[in-house]
Amino acid sequence: MTRLVRPKPAVRWAGLAFGAAGLLAHTLFLLLQRPRVVSPHGSLLVLAWVVAIFYLYGALHYRKLAWALFVLPLVLGLVLLSGAFPSEAGGEARWFTGDTFWGAVHGSLVLLAAIGLCVACLASLMYLVQAARLRSKAAPGEGLRLPSLERLAMMNRRAITWAFPLWTAGLLLGVVLLAQHDSANWTALKVAGTVGLWATFALLIYLRYSVQVSNRRLAFLTIAAFGLLIATLAAAHPVQGGGLP
Repeated sequence: MTRLVRPKPAVRWAGLAFGAAGLLAHTLFLLLQRPRVVSPHGSLLVLAWVVAIFYLYGALHYRKLAWALFVLPLVLGLVLLSGAFPSEAGGEARWFTGDTFWGAVHGSLVLLAAIGLCVACLASLMYLVQAARLRSKAAPGEGLRLPSLERLAMMNRRAITWAFPLWTAGLLLGVVLLAQHDSANWTALKVAGTVGLWATFALLIYLRYSVQVSNRRLAFLTIAAFGLLIATLAAAHPVQGGGLP
């Protein structure tokens, strides 16, 4: 925000230094504490860590764009939200997710799809802001510097396109793993949210390629899908203790 008023190199490098220090602290915390990613606390922290990497890369690569102004609030929001849930130490064998190889694959697929939706949400937010600036006929080069509408729409499209098959594979594998548990709660909020999010992904793909709805409407729907993602990650696991066979 300071760079919007005083676009000085020293301000930029100070921001990058603080961002890198925060990412290092976040990484060390994950390595030392090993939060279980099947828990809401762990899943939100790991997702925030990946988005923080995305922030640092974008801040270095797109140095003239207001990248951090959109990405950092998301990182901080995920970290703060994770603090609302109890921490569960994962242990060496169960740090990432589940108790077996297939549990880890399931968690990895879901995490990768969640990353894609985060990117799509950020692109959607920037798209709406950029579209509002253009409608208000803001002078070029003043205020926020953002990618073009075409580029932001492409970011949204690509992120959703590669996130959908990952989420589908994660959902199908999760169903197979849950079916092996007699104590699985098929009516749990996490299960309903996962299925609902898959349907939302499918709707976004359909609207994008078949109906060709406006990018503005797709941006709003993508942001709503991100809200559903956060609710799904924050929900309790359908298996008591979060273990997968």
